[in-house]
Amino acid sequence: MSQKKARKVIIIGAAGRDFHNFNVFYRNNPDFKVEAFTAAQIPDIAGRKYPASLAGELYPDGIPIYAQEELDRLIKELDIDECVFAYSDIPYNRLMNIGAQVNAAGADFTLLGPKNTMLKSTKPVIAVGAARTGCGKSQTTRRIAEILMAKGMKVIAVRHPMPYGDLEVQRVQRFAAIEDLVKHKCTIEEMEEYEPHIARGNVIYAGVDYEEILRAAENDESGCDVILWDGGNNDFPFYTPDLMVTVADPHRPGHELSYYPGEVTLRIADVVVINKIDSADFEKIQEVRKNIELVNPKAVVVDAASAISVENPELIRGKRVLVVEDGPTLTHGEMKIGAGVVAARRFGAAETVDPRPYAVGKLSETFSIYPGIGKLLPAMGYGEQQMKDLAATIDATDCDSVVIATPIDLNRVIKINKPNTRVEYNLWEIGNPNMENILTEFIAGIK
Repeated sequence: MSQKKARKVIIIGAAGRDFHNFNVFYRNNPDFKVEAFTAAQIPDIAGRKYPASLAGELYPDGIPIYAQEELDRLIKELDIDECVFAYSDIPYNRLMNIGAQVNAAGADFTLLGPKNTMLKSTKPVIAVGAARTGCGKSQTTRRIAEILMAKGMKVIAVRHPMPYGDLEVQRVQRFAAIEDLVKHKCTIEEMEEYEPHIARGNVIYAGVDYEEILRAAENDESGCDVILWDGGNNDFPFYTPDLMVTVADPHRPGHELSYYPGEVTLRIADVVVINKIDSADFEKIQEVRKNIELVNPKAVVVDAASAISVENPELIRGKRVLVVEDGPTLTHGEMKIGAGVVAARRFGAAETVDPRPYAVGKLSETFSIYPGIGKLLPAMGYGEQQMKDLAATIDATDCDSVVIATPIDLNRVIKINKPNTRVEYNLWEIGNPNMENILTEFIAGIK
């Protein structure tokens, strides 16, 4: 009797969902042979290897990572049977462009769903996702953590992966103090997600192997009553949620039904937060409501504002300001307006200065790759060189002051030689239902 031939697979990813899908579905599965990963969205991932220590016994040499631009060649040269798409925040037409490319090269095109990728926790899980990058997941997650902690619950947060460094070292990461950010050599993108949790007194985990991370979180030394999944981009959770919260953005109406896998997060939501209604047009808010009703009429809908505060508004009023916003929100999130823009308008900036003529190095490359960013500066910091180029671009820009609308204070990680003020933003629910009564009911149900 002939032995079944393993299907040859490429996982098309961006150093996050792709590694998770491999770990939970392919790693110890002899029916498949993963020949390669491809990488997109995140710089400096291609050319590396998924290490043997993480890949398991079937992959003693690890698995190479290539740029997605090499996909056609790889499918043909490696005689690939199946390509598995595994990254987030991509418009449907682009997703199916890739599907057509894969099929034309001779391979099947696959999307793995929750049944094959979600892990079950021994603790209650609340998951936060979004229709798009930049909807307000982080502030929603912070709000949920604050409510739970005020009710005496021990909350352990787990963040969607951001493995930009040494994958073996990053297998399981625990952050409980600001010093841990230095210990784990975090990038700006990582610090933006981890620091707010630490500042509020709850432990947060991240890394590469989310089975190990989950078990460590469940048994954390500080105690654990609830796992809080803090999603990335618009991906659906790695853990089976007992309460799924999805955030939608009325500044981008219709995107909740036209980007993958954001529509998945919308369809599986128990609660949908329509955020930023304080700065969005009424007609756009109503369009989002209509789309929620169309695909998930049973979801509880919470109206919310992204409430901003500014440390030094005198550095905005009448000034020519450079606005620095969260990087991924502007790049693959395609946002045209963020908290920094809102603050500049509300506090009477004379002008928003265009940083593009002054951009250097990797920041200049970012503007070339994402020309739709416009007159905003993305706080790109995936590596040391990007952080240096970010500081140099701010220094070179002809402006009176800098408005920093990133989740962390950039002054702590780069030197800014211009007057600057920080914009902070938090979730503020309007009316009922609200997260307080939703979580009160949830807690009653798990006790």
